[in-house]
Amino acid sequence: MLPFRRAIVFAAFFIIAFILIRRAHSPEAPSPIRKPPSKPLTADHDVDSVLHPPSTSNPAQAGMDHANHPIPAQKVIQDMSKMSLYDKLAYQYPYDVETKFPAYIWQTWKNTPADEGFKFRDQEGSWSYHHPGFVHEVITDQVAVHVLRLFYAAIPEIIEAYEALPEPVLKADFFRYLILLARGGIYSDIDTYALKSALEWVPETVPQTSIGLIIGIEADPDRPDWKDWYSRRIQFCQWTIQAKPGHPVLRDIVSRITTETLKRKKQGLFVSKEKSVVEFTGPAVWTDTIFDYFNDPRYFDMKRSAGEISYLNFTGMEKSKKVGDVVILPITSFSPGVQQMGAKDYDDPMAFVKHDFEGTWKPESERHIGEHDAVYLEAGKIEMLPYASSHYFFALDADSALWLPATVERVEGN
Repeated sequence: MLPFRRAIVFAAFFIIAFILIRRAHSPEAPSPIRKPPSKPLTADHDVDSVLHPPSTSNPAQAGMDHANHPIPAQKVIQDMSKMSLYDKLAYQYPYDVETKFPAYIWQTWKNTPADEGFKFRDQEGSWSYHHPGFVHEVITDQVAVHVLRLFYAAIPEIIEAYEALPEPVLKADFFRYLILLARGGIYSDIDTYALKSALEWVPETVPQTSIGLIIGIEADPDRPDWKDWYSRRIQFCQWTIQAKPGHPVLRDIVSRITTETLKRKKQGLFVSKEKSVVEFTGPAVWTDTIFDYFNDPRYFDMKRSAGEISYLNFTGMEKSKKVGDVVILPITSFSPGVQQMGAKDYDDPMAFVKHDFEGTWKPESERHIGEHDAVYLEAGKIEMLPYASSHYFFALDADSALWLPATVERVEGN
């Protein structure tokens, strides 16, 4: 009987063990969101390294903070054919304000630093110097279209609009919005110098997880005839922008430019005058899009707002301001040393980027580099400031000591 009893015991043991093992490995209903344990900060982590992402060789992973954010379940592929362009962009590149600013620097030019004829080595080098560890790309016109075909393959109207733009300046404007929408990071014109790291652009008291766009003021012409010289009373510059991927402002301006471009293509109507560039893809439409965002009830509780946000909220400002998830920097930050509209000099604590105003998008005959150009009129010395366009300049009035617009014939300096 003993062998039989032992057989019964062994059989019972194996049955129980089999049941326990099966239960341990049986699949349960998967959770749609799973979160890995947070990694504790060590003494090797300082504030800047926590708030900003390290560089990465995989653009798809830039700015992702898996240690602190849930990992969503695989996104169900949707049919975008019936979506509006705005919704397509939102689906393709969703926005998460709590992610980090990607460590990218994007610039465009006709050739790259690897080419012998590249003439912006000092400017380009300043960005790499102040941003070690960032991925820094200078993209040529020939490469840009292929980059966009990669990022916007699912939205062919974007590619159609880009290729339909008749002027390089229009494509350059459009590209900066498109690359920031898709990948985020910093865009800056090739003729700009980085004076300080982007890690210093925003006060430490402002959490990086609460902002998704950093912009600066280009023009603040506090004078009655400002419409003769500028497109908007307050004008935000778009030669330097920092953004997180998918930001609604970028989504909106890409939608606007695409829709307007395809409309003009259908009508066979494109105007390439300088003012049209400003209004079509440049700082005018950029400024309008930002103000529309500030007053959009989809993103802001307008019932609790003190009123519509306008230029009055920003004119004369000398420190940064925050509106929702957007930080606005004063004119000194991206236009130091222009000697007008309250801009201070290059050594000011708020001076972050120097712009040479080369007018690189203009034909050679229309550019104004002009730091040493000058003419003399009866009213006094007229300085050809770097800030001036090819159509007007600024005169230092002897009586008021103010820089006033003055239309003069250009005289080349020595």
